[in-house]
Amino acid sequence: MSHSQDMLRTNTAFLQFVEQLFEDKQAGNAIQLKSFAAGAYLIRQGSIISQVYIIREGITKCYIAEDNGKDYIFEFLGTGEITGELEAINKGACLSNITALTPVTVFTIPHDRFMALLRSYPEFNELLLKVLAARIYQTCIRTSYQQLYPVEYALLRLLSLEASQQTFFAKKDMAAYLGISVRSFNRTLKELREKNILDKEGLNIDLSKEQLEQMIKRFEDA
Repeated sequence: MSHSQDMLRTNTAFLQFVEQLFEDKQAGNAIQLKSFAAGAYLIRQGSIISQVYIIREGITKCYIAEDNGKDYIFEFLGTGEITGELEAINKGACLSNITALTPVTVFTIPHDRFMALLRSYPEFNELLLKVLAARIYQTCIRTSYQQLYPVEYALLRLLSLEASQQTFFAKKDMAAYLGISVRSFNRTLKELREKNILDKEGLNIDLSKEQLEQMIKRFEDA
């Protein structure tokens, strides 16, 4: 797995299974396609929803809005990732916001149909368990590198993700994902520019792919 891929969650196996259900007239009659423009909310924190969403195309951010007005982004979700499943299982309010960073297309499944699919299809149940297990694992990995490595390391990984996906992350979103203030984020940018790692104006990494991999490896081996 590349350094950028583990910052963007995707799940090809889950998407393929849902697409098969969608094509099955009997199993997929309640599954619908829905599109969202960049910036639109799929889910609002604290709201009550009646569907789960499986991302077919696009990238979303999953974040919690704190009472002090700050956001904490804990996941970027891409192709094949599911959201709203905890609300379907727990029958509670949404724990977080999900907004589209790019144009997004999703499969929607009503809660009652989603629970029926879990009971009727062991493979679907197993795939969901793997999703939940992977999230716990990735949360542990992310927590460890935020504690063990400097902000420069995490920022380089995030910028690498942005370049590989050919998308754009606002500075505010990057800072929220890294768990730092925008001021600290800008200070880190300045340090990377002084080291000729970033270009002088934008956020482009001024290194070859090989040089970037070597630098990230040095952080990890330190």
